[in-house]
Amino acid sequence: MTASLAILPVLLLALGTPVFLVFLAAVAVTFFFILPTPPVALHQVLFGGFDNYALLAIPFFVFAGELMGTSGIASRLITWVLALVGRLPGSLAVSTVGASTVIGAISGSSVAAVAALSKTLYPKLVSSGYGKERSAGLLASSGAIDIVIPPSIAMILYGLAAEQSIPRLFMAGVIPGLLMALMMCIFVIVVAIVLRIPVVGRFDPREAWLATKNAIAALLMPVFVLGGIYNGWFSPTEAGGFACLYAIVVARFVYRTMNWADIIRAAGNSAMLSAQILIIVATAGVVTWVLTTQGVPQAIVAWIQALDMNAMTFLLAVNVVLLIIGCFLDPTSAILVFAPLLVPIAISLGIDPIHFGIIMTVNLAIGMFTPPFGLNIFVAQSVTGLPAHSLYKGVLPFVAVQVTALLIITYVPALSLMLGQSL
Repeated sequence: MTASLAILPVLLLALGTPVFLVFLAAVAVTFFFILPTPPVALHQVLFGGFDNYALLAIPFFVFAGELMGTSGIASRLITWVLALVGRLPGSLAVSTVGASTVIGAISGSSVAAVAALSKTLYPKLVSSGYGKERSAGLLASSGAIDIVIPPSIAMILYGLAAEQSIPRLFMAGVIPGLLMALMMCIFVIVVAIVLRIPVVGRFDPREAWLATKNAIAALLMPVFVLGGIYNGWFSPTEAGGFACLYAIVVARFVYRTMNWADIIRAAGNSAMLSAQILIIVATAGVVTWVLTTQGVPQAIVAWIQALDMNAMTFLLAVNVVLLIIGCFLDPTSAILVFAPLLVPIAISLGIDPIHFGIIMTVNLAIGMFTPPFGLNIFVAQSVTGLPAHSLYKGVLPFVAVQVTALLIITYVPALSLMLGQSL
């Protein structure tokens, strides 16, 4: 079983095999050659993994994010943030971080945010004196905030895998996500001062009001979605459906930037992305089922307890392991496989599972732009045309900034738990 579930996946990943095929091959070999379980169980477990109402939230939020991303709303949000921070040193870089945070509160898609922001802001950042490497690194790293700021698809999957409250996870991600954004802003302001990068704008109340008026429909979306969840008006899944309807109304009738053909095209793109996510959900679910039925989580818990490891040491070890895993696996795959293994250990050490979910999410968000295989790096590369080694140099300072934020989030649980205590 070690060979089929550990060595074989590593070899397949090294050969560039898609993640869902890696999982499927591993469990197929395990089912057919190792386990006494009838092979038909593989089919049953594979499709049984979809039997969860909360999974409907994923295609809903993906569709809503696609609509908001392709309707020109991102540019309105960028204009709005820049109008508010125009007087600050490094205002363009700060507006990049701010726009990514706001887009994260709308779509929850890191890749979509990096693609949208790179097309709009990369030329402006380079011409303003930030340099190609630093500009691309900023764009790739800013997108990671979207995974932490609610609504977050990664948190929905963690809630399912760890059997935790999704609304509490959403609320728990607010302050950590804002902390990540704040530390990024402080860093780029310092860089702008050191490099003497000129301020590209100024604060004008009239321009700020006009930008706010143009962006108000987009800015109200997370207010309605998250407010509806926390006031008990609808579940996270129903909130995803509402987000889709709201995005269609805004794109078609308020901003009038999309016709019905564009909306149908966005639905097709969303279906493709949702299928990619859900096939990983199905295959990772089989891996988790095999590990659970064979007593692997219980064995790991017993091993950790035998080491007499305290909570702080365990969390440090988890951070190191997940940062490495995040370089090779996307958050969806990593959460579905490792959450069922690690959460019981965390609970046995007295760690709140909601706080642990935020720690996992932040770790894997950082992995999205960590060399060599961070997905955001490849998205930024496709837009900017920079070679991979240049992007690696550009993102490394931001990796250090975000790891610092991770350590604060890890060892100050109140940051994750204070807002969700009333839920």
